[in-house]
Amino acid sequence: MATAAIFSSLRRRRSPCLEAFLAPVDLTDVALIRTLASISGELVSCYTSKALFFQRKNSRSLVRKIEVFVALLEFLRDGRSDLPSAAVLCLKELYLLLYRSKILLDYCAESSKLWLLLQNHSISGHFHDLNQEIYTLLDVFPLKNLELSEDVREQLELLQQQSGGARFHMDKHDEELRVQLFSFLNEFENGQIPDPVKLRVFFMDNLGITNAKSFRAEIDFLEEQIHNHEGDIEPPTSILQGFVALTRFCRFLLCGFEEDDVGTRCGNTKKHRKGLIAQEIADTFITVPKDFCCPISLDLMQDPVIVSTGQTYDRRSISRWMEEGHCNCPKTGQMLAHNRLIPNRALRNLIMQWCTAHGVPYDPPEMIDTSAEAFPAASPSKAALEANKATAKLLVQQLASGPQRARTIAAKEIRLLAKTGKENRAFIAEAGAIPHLRELLSSQSPIAQEISVTAMLNLSIYDKNKSRIMDETECLRSIVDVLRIGRTTEARENAAATLFSLSAVHDYKKRIADEGGAVEALAGLLREGTPRGKKDAVTALFNLSTHAENCLKMIEAGAVNALVGALGNEVVAEEAAGALALIVRQPMGAEAVGEEESAVSGLIGMMRCGTPRGKENAVAALLELCRSGGSAATERVVKAPALAGLLQSLLFTGTKRARRKAASLARVFQRCENAALHFGGLGVGYVFAGNSAASRDSGFGNDVSVPMSIPVSVL
Repeated sequence: MATAAIFSSLRRRRSPCLEAFLAPVDLTDVALIRTLASISGELVSCYTSKALFFQRKNSRSLVRKIEVFVALLEFLRDGRSDLPSAAVLCLKELYLLLYRSKILLDYCAESSKLWLLLQNHSISGHFHDLNQEIYTLLDVFPLKNLELSEDVREQLELLQQQSGGARFHMDKHDEELRVQLFSFLNEFENGQIPDPVKLRVFFMDNLGITNAKSFRAEIDFLEEQIHNHEGDIEPPTSILQGFVALTRFCRFLLCGFEEDDVGTRCGNTKKHRKGLIAQEIADTFITVPKDFCCPISLDLMQDPVIVSTGQTYDRRSISRWMEEGHCNCPKTGQMLAHNRLIPNRALRNLIMQWCTAHGVPYDPPEMIDTSAEAFPAASPSKAALEANKATAKLLVQQLASGPQRARTIAAKEIRLLAKTGKENRAFIAEAGAIPHLRELLSSQSPIAQEISVTAMLNLSIYDKNKSRIMDETECLRSIVDVLRIGRTTEARENAAATLFSLSAVHDYKKRIADEGGAVEALAGLLREGTPRGKKDAVTALFNLSTHAENCLKMIEAGAVNALVGALGNEVVAEEAAGALALIVRQPMGAEAVGEEESAVSGLIGMMRCGTPRGKENAVAALLELCRSGGSAATERVVKAPALAGLLQSLLFTGTKRARRKAASLARVFQRCENAALHFGGLGVGYVFAGNSAASRDSGFGNDVSVPMSIPVSVL
C-alpha cells in the first residue's frame, strides 16, 4: 500500500496524527460527512494556490480529484436522506485516503528540493498508488444507491474512468534534473570539479537555491535523513554524503561567505535546541539505571552492543564514533582490535523489562544478524572526499585573505567539516588551515576565538595533525593563552580539551607542561570551571602526569592541590585519583600529596562511594603513597579510619586490578608495627576471594596502570 511506503519514508521526520491510521468509529453519518468536507476543502484550498517546486503535475492531478470529492461531500452534507451502510464504509475509507493525500502533499511542500529530486521515482510511485486507491474506492462506491444530482454523478463517473486509465507519471523535467545532479557527483568521483557556470544554473536558476541560508537548509535536511535512517535509506548513505559535500561546496562557490543565519557561535540556535531536548530527556528519565545508559550519549540504550574491549554502547552512538575516525574505545581509551559490534541481548532484555515495569516507551530496532562481520559506519565515497577537499581549499583561501567576518564564517565551516572523518581533518590541514586558525586564536572577537580553538580541537583528533599543530610556530603558546585568558568559557574549555588531545603523544607531554602557565591554567579550571571544564582539565592533567619528568611542574603549578580537591567531585574524582596514583610514584610527588591534609581522606572516601574504576584508582594511589612516601605517609594511610573494612570489601567485590592492589596494601599493613591487630586477618579473607594474583604482586611491584574513561569529543 502507498500508505506504508509514505510513512516509511516519513518516519522520524514528523509524527502523523492518529487520524492518519484510524478511521472514525464514533461519528454519526452527518458528522462524518462534515468532517470529510472540511478536510477535503482545506486540502483543495491550500494546494490549489500553492505552487510546488516538484511533482507539479502529480500534485495538481491529485488536488483535482479531491475537488470532485468536495462536490460529492457538499451535496451529501446538504441532503436529507440517510446513507446506506456500504456508503458509510466507503466514506470512512475516503477519510483515510484524504489523510494519506495530505501527508504526501505536505511532504512534497516541506522536503528539501534536492531530497525531492533524489526521491523522484519513489514519490511518483506514491502518487500513482493513491490514484489506484481512488479508482478502487469509486469502483465499490454505491453511487446508484445515492440520490445524486446529474452533474455530481457525471463528475464521479468521469473521475473513475480517468483513475482507471491513469498511468504512472514522472515529470520529464524533474527526472532530467535528477540525472544532472548525479552527473555532478560523478565528476567529483572522477577527480574533476564541475563547471561553476553549470552549477550556478542548476542550483540557482533551476532549483531556486539562491543564498547561503537556502543552501544550509538543504544540507541540514540531507544530514537529517542520514542521521535518522541509520543506513536504511535510498540512495545509500555514502551517496547522500556525497550530495551533502557537493552542496556544501556550491554554497561557498556560488554564494561566497555571506552569513547563513545559522549563527557563527559554536553554541548556535540548533545546538542550543538540541541541548534543551537532551535536558528534557534527562529530566524524563532521571531514574534510569546508570548501566542502562550509553556512556557516549548518556541516553537509554535502544540497541546495546559490545565492542572488542568488552564495553557496551548503544549501536547508533558507537557507530557514529567509529565513523568519525576514532579507533579507540571511548570509555577505556584502549585501541579497538576490530570493529565488530556484538549485540548485548542480556542487557537489552533487562532494559525492556525495566521499561515495561516503569511504563517507559521502548522501541527496540529489529534484530541484527550476528553472523554479519559488523555494523560498519558508512565510508564516505570518493565523490564526497573530493568535494570536501575542494571545499577545504575554498575555506582556507578565505581564512587566509578574507575580511574578519568572512574569516570567522570560514573557521566555523572548517570546524563543522572537521567534526567527522579523518579524511576531512587531513584535507583541511593539508590545505594550510592551521597557521590561519592560530592567528584567529588571538582575535579580539570572542566568537572568532571560540570557533578557531574548537576547529583546532577537531583537527587535533587526527594523529598526523598533532605534529602539524605542535610544529607550527607559537601555536601551542596561542592555545595556552586561550586556556588562560580566553574570552569565553567555552573557548577556555576547548583549549583544555585540545591540550588533552595533543598530549596523547608522549613526546608532547613535557613540551605542554613546560609551556608557561599551561599547568597552572588547567589546575585553575579544575578548581573553578564548569562541570565540563573540570572534566576537560582533569583529563589533560592526567595525561601530563603520565610523563615522569612533569612531576615537579605539577607540584609547583598547584596541580596536585587541585587534583586532591577534585576527589570530592564525583564528575572528575575518578580521573583525579588516577592522576594522583601516577604522581605519587615519585618521592617528591608522594611528599607533595602527603602534605595535603585531605588527600588520604579523599581517597578513602572514593573507596567507599566511588565507581568501580574510581575505587581501584583510589586504592592504587594509597598503595603508591605508601611505597614512595616513606614511613610518615605509610603511617597516615595505615591509621586511616575504616580503611580495613573498605579493603576487605574490595578484596571480595572490586575489579581484578582493585583486588590485586588491595592485597598489596594489606601486606604493607602487615609489615607495620601492630599490623595484625589493626588489620584483623584480612589476608584470610583475601584467600577466600580467590585472588591468586596477589602472590605475583609481591611487595612493592611496579604495576600501576590506570585505565581511563576519556573520549575526545568533536565540537
